[in-house]
Amino acid sequence: MSRTLIKSASVWNGTGAAAFPADVLIENDTILTIARTLGQLDASGATVVDAAGKTLMPGLVEGHAHITFINGARPTDLGDTPPEEHTLIAARNARLLLDSGFTSAYSAASAKLRIDVVIRNAIEAGDLPGPRLKACGPEITVTGGLGDERRAHQFRDSFAIVADGPTEITKLARLCIREGVDSIKLNISGDDFTTRGGPPRTVMTSDEVRAGVTAAHDYGRMVNAHCRAAESVKRAVRCGVDVIYHCEHADEEALDLLESVKDRVFVGPAIGLLQAAKGLPHPKLQRSFDLGLESACRTYPEMKKRGIRVVVGGDYGFARTPQGENARDIEHFVRLLGYTPAEALVCATRHGAELMGIDAGLVKEGCLADLLLVDGDPVADVRLLQDSRRLVGIWKGGVAHKLMVP
Repeated sequence: MSRTLIKSASVWNGTGAAAFPADVLIENDTILTIARTLGQLDASGATVVDAAGKTLMPGLVEGHAHITFINGARPTDLGDTPPEEHTLIAARNARLLLDSGFTSAYSAASAKLRIDVVIRNAIEAGDLPGPRLKACGPEITVTGGLGDERRAHQFRDSFAIVADGPTEITKLARLCIREGVDSIKLNISGDDFTTRGGPPRTVMTSDEVRAGVTAAHDYGRMVNAHCRAAESVKRAVRCGVDVIYHCEHADEEALDLLESVKDRVFVGPAIGLLQAAKGLPHPKLQRSFDLGLESACRTYPEMKKRGIRVVVGGDYGFARTPQGENARDIEHFVRLLGYTPAEALVCATRHGAELMGIDAGLVKEGCLADLLLVDGDPVADVRLLQDSRRLVGIWKGGVAHKLMVP
């Protein structure tokens, strides 16, 4: 039996309430006792950590993880990377994510079929350091949809696999499930990032979406969807998708639909990539990114008012959003989307844990001991979480991944 006693911490417990002083006792992988009267807990047999002047909070959850993304500039960079090297890069990214305070990660897609699965299994076996990981398959798209980089004269892989019609999508969803994923991903809409400079189009039919959802749910797996256009959000809700990403162009009808299923569905803006798109060489392309960012800044404050559960995760793993900078998303929620620091931190902890389906995301007796010890007050300044030197303690399941205090 392992025991850790964290003494004299300022505990921010993940509910959004103000922090309070407490001693916290961890036994094995669980938070056993939280004592607001300091100095009363039995320290016998425990590793004692002096947390005076520091904040104890839940571990962060990356709700839109792409551990297989390689900080590339083009979608075909992912397809061009051989699977052996790609797996090693993903292993490094998993370690980096845990080093950055993310004790859990919900994958929004894997660039190749089994890499997420292999990394998840290695982490669970204790062979590889990394966050708790929900593995996803590659993004399933349609001909001409987001991720289809093929040409009539040239075959190029990217981060997606192509299927057309309900039968093909059902088959690919079942293939991903057979290979061990926890969720599948459907690209229902295109992207803002076109030289035409207009909003994205909804390109996957309702029958195709419904086929993927049915196949996944029959096997007890979740379904994630890329949905920028308003119609794609509506289609995702009506067809039973579980996690809907982006949603920045959602209109009133789409918001009403999301609110009607707010106890079932999770949403993630993945705003990091939009925010990072500055100084692009093509004016229409720049306008596309700007349009997406402007729309997100209008849409997500409305989602917050409606009580729709939102998770952090900003498409990290591109050249403009490199792996390891994931905690920037929390600042984006505060600076751009109308969240208070405490509300943004709830999105990064409690909501993320709910998405993962684990009893974590809170500093609460009986919860998993996935915890951060921060030098300073992240509610006063969420930017502290972007500095790994301020993360002086990281525990996953009660085991110290990092501990820099006596």
